Amino acid sequence: MEIAWSIMQWPFVACLLLPGLLVYFGLHIVKREVIFVDLALAQVATLGTCLCLVLGHDVHDLHTYVWSVGFTIVGAAIFAITRPHGKTRVPQEALIGVVYVVAAAAAILLLSRTAEGNEELKKTLVGDVLTVTWPEIWKTFLLYVGIGAVHFIFRKQFLIITFEPERAAAEGISVRWWDFLFYALFGLVVTSFVHIGGVLMVFSFLIVPAVCASFLVNSLMARLIVGWAVATIASFCGLYFSFEFDLPTGASIVCTLGFALIVVAGAARVLRGRRGLTPAGAQEPDPGSR
Repeated sequence: MEIAWSIMQWPFVACLLLPGLLVYFGLHIVKREVIFVDLALAQVATLGTCLCLVLGHDVHDLHTYVWSVGFTIVGAAIFAITRPHGKTRVPQEALIGVVYVVAAAAAILLLSRTAEGNEELKKTLVGDVLTVTWPEIWKTFLLYVGIGAVHFIFRKQFLIITFEPERAAAEGISVRWWDFLFYALFGLVVTSFVHIGGVLMVFSFLIVPAVCASFLVNSLMARLIVGWAVATIASFCGLYFSFEFDLPTGASIVCTLGFALIVVAGAARVLRGRRGLTPAGAQEPDPGSR
């Protein structure tokens, strides 16, 4: 038991502290119906990292991180400008898919020019959460606290542009500006977590807990609490299975989150059938609720 804890303590702390903000962003992303935007932003950030590798920089140095953030901000600007208002012939999700595919292909081309290309490509997908250290967790957590503070201070603007964009436009709120700030902050979250857990884990922590919470409860605060609880329990179980059966840690957590979604969706369906209730997700949370 002591050996297991000595190996898994920092990965567990990371999975306990860091997904909370991802759950909050996940509620926004699910409502906006841009489910794969985190994959696209993560891949754009990875493209910046790949360019630095080709130029001879180390993947963990400050220069590489700055370039990744810069690429992410460009992606945020693209998604903010192209967000549709009203009916549109081409959904934004199509553009997000194009950005992801092009960024992924460009990253493969760049990594083909480096000796460690295949290994770096694998790390971007599954990450290396088992080797995470306390300084990495601490720095990332402080970044998340800062981003969370911005969202708390400007919670009215962020919530209204997600849940009531027509009302935001009618009240004269600059939707494109707040969209850009939303995606830029979201990109910082994604970029920092990709270096720890990889693209697949970021996507899973972002979407699965938010969807589970939407199945079960209605208010925004309740969804945050339920989503964080789902992420924590799934992380603990995934880490346990990884250690017990000698499985890849990131993949174990992702699969456990997928199983949790199946269980929650089935339980919610049974409960609704017994009580004659409508799905919790049918009622959107009040933007003014906290």
